[in-house]
Amino acid sequence: MNIIIIGAGEIGRHVAEKLSSGTHNLCVIEKDEKVIEQLSEVLDVRLLQGEGASIETLTQANAAHCDLFLALTSDDNTNLVSASIGKALGAKITIARLHPRIYAEQWRFNHKRHFGISHIFSPERLTAVDMAKYVRNPESIAVEELANGQIELQQVLISESCQTCNKPIRDLRLPERVRIVLIQRGGKSTVPDARENLEHGDLVTLIGTPAQLEKTVTFFHEKTTQQAKQKVVILGGGQYGLALAKLLESANCSIRLLEKNRNRCEQLTELLPTAAILNVDGTSVRELKEEHIDDADFFIAVTGEDEDNIMMCLQAKTLGTKHTIALVHRADYANVITEQMGITAVASPRLSTSRELLHFVTSERWQHAFRLGEGIEVIAFPISNKCPVVSKDFTEIPKVDGAAFIAVIRDNGAFVPVGKDLIEPGDTLFAIVTPESKDKAINAYSR
Repeated sequence: MNIIIIGAGEIGRHVAEKLSSGTHNLCVIEKDEKVIEQLSEVLDVRLLQGEGASIETLTQANAAHCDLFLALTSDDNTNLVSASIGKALGAKITIARLHPRIYAEQWRFNHKRHFGISHIFSPERLTAVDMAKYVRNPESIAVEELANGQIELQQVLISESCQTCNKPIRDLRLPERVRIVLIQRGGKSTVPDARENLEHGDLVTLIGTPAQLEKTVTFFHEKTTQQAKQKVVILGGGQYGLALAKLLESANCSIRLLEKNRNRCEQLTELLPTAAILNVDGTSVRELKEEHIDDADFFIAVTGEDEDNIMMCLQAKTLGTKHTIALVHRADYANVITEQMGITAVASPRLSTSRELLHFVTSERWQHAFRLGEGIEVIAFPISNKCPVVSKDFTEIPKVDGAAFIAVIRDNGAFVPVGKDLIEPGDTLFAIVTPESKDKAINAYSR
């Protein structure tokens, strides 16, 4: 692919490093001459010094023949304008990074449609979504998300006394738009239909909204009573802390947010009406003890300092917190922190962003989303007017054994499709496929 990256800051550089190891033609545009000099010593890619929103610079970068255009600076205006110009010049897929405050306003104003951009994202929100997975799904074996957390896949193990055992899926009375999309049994993976029976020991993959799945997973475990609220303490009231708290407000969580800046606390009180905002220095062990951190199910440190986040998670663990999660910008620290230090999980904006963007680095007919093990993939199909499935409902689409549509992204929303839902131009369809069905599904569903 021909790929252009605007901005070589923390995010842009990490993505460039990931892509430079492939067979892509990569061009990085950065306005800072010193940064260009540094990159020239470590990356074997084309480097251009200039403004990302400059017609001259984009023409020099050959934006007219660009397959993937990534605007990744820290400035919203530069990203929106450069991605829009790149699209107008002929770039096939344009993606812009946005500040979480601007990203959250999409329900008021559709920046994608207005600027003609293919995709927008917020690294802070992506990272918050990754952290929220651990909190919302302590019983799940694996969790993946689509559309920035609007849709989730969760894997659960069918317990021995589960009341759903030996019943066909059609008799389970699952909530509307919650589906079982994969059953893994005895080393074999099956994309089931409604007649399939569930058995003890099955590993079942469910898809639905986070709120729906939170209720649904209780169908498959011995405990069917309402779960107690997860007690979550968030250290740091910056953009990461705010994004995480907003995601968890809709979950079954009791949230305490620790922030030492009084003015920021006043802002957070208005933005997070259901959370307890505490004006304390969460990097003080004495303050943590006074706030009874030992009673928390999760302690999540998201300050601007990696060292503080790691150390305070270790302190919280020592005090008795069940689970700890640290925000760490240095992605290469992740394995050491979780394996050697005993912190439950590490979230990295660089990893979250690169995973999101690498979905688009593939064939223009389809995009890889993620793998679920044993060769099972989730792939996405961008729908154009030329696609064979456009303007059809899901009952009219020919079935491919071992494949099933599981989600649709439309504008800024996402949903799990059912029979009479129509496929529209501009949609992105996600399908789960086995190794045997992948090529057949791509040929049947893509342009």
